[in-house]
Amino acid sequence: MGAPVQGLATRGKESVTQVSANPKRHGRHLFSNKLFKFYFLFSILALCFVLGLVILFIGKTAMLLFGHLSPADFFFSFNWTPEEDSFGAAAFIVNTLSLTALTLLIAVPISVGMAVLCAEIAPKWMKTFIRPVLDLLVGIPSIVYGYIGLTVLLPFLRRISGESLGDGLLAAALVLALMVLPTICRISDDAIVSVPRKYRDAAYALGSTRLQVIMRVVLPAASRGIISAVILGMTRAVGETMAVVMVIGNTPQLAKTLFTPASVLTSNIVMQISNVEFDSTWNYALHMMAFLLLVISFVLILIIRVLGRKRRDAA
Repeated sequence: MGAPVQGLATRGKESVTQVSANPKRHGRHLFSNKLFKFYFLFSILALCFVLGLVILFIGKTAMLLFGHLSPADFFFSFNWTPEEDSFGAAAFIVNTLSLTALTLLIAVPISVGMAVLCAEIAPKWMKTFIRPVLDLLVGIPSIVYGYIGLTVLLPFLRRISGESLGDGLLAAALVLALMVLPTICRISDDAIVSVPRKYRDAAYALGSTRLQVIMRVVLPAASRGIISAVILGMTRAVGETMAVVMVIGNTPQLAKTLFTPASVLTSNIVMQISNVEFDSTWNYALHMMAFLLLVISFVLILIIRVLGRKRRDAA
């Protein structure tokens, strides 16, 4: 062991001596290092600048709404009739939260169960099949999911429910659950795999069964990673547009049943933003909806960062 290490040290000293002995080469190395440093710094500053412009533009336009409408009328009123100067967004906010909760209620148990299967139970050949399929599902465009929901899911829901349309929160939640399932599953899978093997060995040494090890040792140890996966899936569910527009019905009303045609923040913005004048209360209300989505996304991402930091500190 001593000879190879000594040889590497000798070659390292020789290379340093060669660079020092060649001023031009040394100068090129310094120049390239500084160039890459400034390039990466410029990239970070450019990204922050663009993000700041987005927040400034959306937020500035959104705040103009409260010069024409009180915050209580916007956030707590269920009356959205722009033709009568009524811009209550409470129905869209409640529908968005309901759709997100229903999506997670469907997707999280299946996703975490599949993650446990891939990480703890499945044989190697099954893992090599399931994981690439999940990665493929992540990359499918959302409009493809929406088209499948429109042509396959809605007729199926009409048959089993007896409804004339089938649009509503249930159809949108099923489509979104299929979309967020691979994301939650893959990140949860990585979190479970990262649990140290010694935790499992200690539990087995105490006489625990496989189910007890998974439920009482592995999942609690991977809980922060799983929660981060769920929150990341939630951000996609909250901000998804095209797939939701195609199956939810796009009616500005509160969804009182799972089959009531409704609308959420994203779908309402997409359906109406092209029909309004820029300097109008209607446009300001739509920008406030977009700003609200932006704030929700930032809060969820901040929670993920805090959980990740706590996970590193615990490790």
